[in-house]
Amino acid sequence: MTVPVLRAGPSHAELLGRLLFDFNTEFAAPTPPAEVFARRFSKLLPRSDVIALLAGDPDVTGFALLTLRHTPYYDGPLAQLEELYVVPQLRDQGIGTALLDAAVTEVRALRAGEMNINVDEVDVDTRRFYERHGFVNVEPGTDFRMLCYLREL
Repeated sequence: MTVPVLRAGPSHAELLGRLLFDFNTEFAAPTPPAEVFARRFSKLLPRSDVIALLAGDPDVTGFALLTLRHTPYYDGPLAQLEELYVVPQLRDQGIGTALLDAAVTEVRALRAGEMNINVDEVDVDTRRFYERHGFVNVEPGTDFRMLCYLREL
């Protein structure tokens, strides 16, 4: 199945806000209302260091959100896959793979040095999905896992 993926623009802010709200609600994560996400997306989407991708046409079936940051380790940016979401009833149909492949293509075109993805350890299915697509949680050349630390401010 070929899944069309397009780059989102500011006109998609409301749609992305709703999708991100649905994502957080599905997993019982604390979330602001969809309208707040939409307002934030309207400010983020015009930026050159933010990429949002939508799967499906005309009906949107999922999205990916990436941020880019400069780093002295690469000539290009470091990419962070912030979110990848597929509507629940449409999972396991290649939509997530299409979004991830498009995300990798987008950041490679920008000469990104690597893409980071944070996944909860208990989310085994998602971890398997990313591992199946070549992502690892072990630093190359080592045998120990990488950990992500965070602190809400």
